[in-house]
Amino acid sequence: MSVIEQAAKRLEELQRAGAEAGVDPELRAPGTHPDNSSPEALVLAMDARTATSHAKPAHALHRAPSGESSANRERADERDARRVDLDFTQLALRGFVTPNAPKSQIADEFRVLKRPIIRNALGQAGARVRNGNLVMVTSALPGEGKTFTSLNLALSIAMEVDSTVLLVDGDVAHPTFPQVLGAPHAPGLLDLLTRDDIDFADAMVRTNVEKLTLLPAGARHRRSTELLASEQMASLLRELASRYADRIIVFDSPPLLATTEARVLASLMGQIVMVVAADSTSQHAVAQALATIESCNVVLMTLNKARRTDVGTYYGYYGDDEAP
Repeated sequence: MSVIEQAAKRLEELQRAGAEAGVDPELRAPGTHPDNSSPEALVLAMDARTATSHAKPAHALHRAPSGESSANRERADERDARRVDLDFTQLALRGFVTPNAPKSQIADEFRVLKRPIIRNALGQAGARVRNGNLVMVTSALPGEGKTFTSLNLALSIAMEVDSTVLLVDGDVAHPTFPQVLGAPHAPGLLDLLTRDDIDFADAMVRTNVEKLTLLPAGARHRRSTELLASEQMASLLRELASRYADRIIVFDSPPLLATTEARVLASLMGQIVMVVAADSTSQHAVAQALATIESCNVVLMTLNKARRTDVGTYYGYYGDDEAP
């Protein structure tokens, strides 16, 4: 059978299919007719059929710029949109360190806390601590102020000239970044553990503090506790530590005695900050919590909610110190 004969046969099949489907004759290409079997008619008919069957709404016809797919463009737009402007006025009223008010009692207290952490992370005190840029802030029990401490620590480190910080909401059962900072819920940490279609850049949230980036807890997952204790999490932490070797990564983790995943996380950290509520947490609870994190070589303790501190007593003198 010749090419023309094959074309004519195909035209007849298309025309019969159109008639059976109730296609309006006016939608057929000019010059087409059931008895018209010329190759020209075949081309016209197929062009008309293709144009009709592939018509799309106007919004679907938008084309991405040359060399860039729509998916990549949408992802790029999403990254650009993932930013939150911290309300420094509200944070200051709640007792947080803020860049526009570095001279305060709370700022001085966190200067004291952050110095050894930075030295250990960057090797400024000698040998660099293994995974020293992974810093977990935790407590024995809920309500001792670990989130307050982790955020203040991150803000204080971000004020350093040579340090940047990534603050991770690791308390996935009770995430606080959306409420306290106005950050989005997801994507975040849990999404990085469960989804293959996002990467670090998709989950990060930039802030109006130049050197501070956030990683939210992510979309809720019924197996969130198991995920934090999984090998996937261990692998993610190793990648974070190596990929951002010059960045200090602060984890707001769950309480040690309230959950088991915090203990697993602790074994992967280079440094741990243990928050203890003054006049509240028992010595027994503190001892139990410390026993669960013996695998970490660097454990710092900070007393929170104390009514009086030495820094506060001499604040008039230290307040003139310009160092962040």
